[in-house]
Amino acid sequence: MAEHKHGSMDIREQEKTFDGFLRFTRWGVVLVIGILIFLALANA
Repeated sequence: MAEHKHGSMDIREQEKTFDGFLRFTRWGVVLVIGILIFLALANA
């Protein structure tokens, strides 16, 4: 088995995946807040 060297792994793909996850989460939160505001105003 090869010797492990901390910090030597290529993590570009993981970083792209995590950035996509954060973007999706951010837009999801904005959408949910927008829906809640719309429901609050429509029910008033």
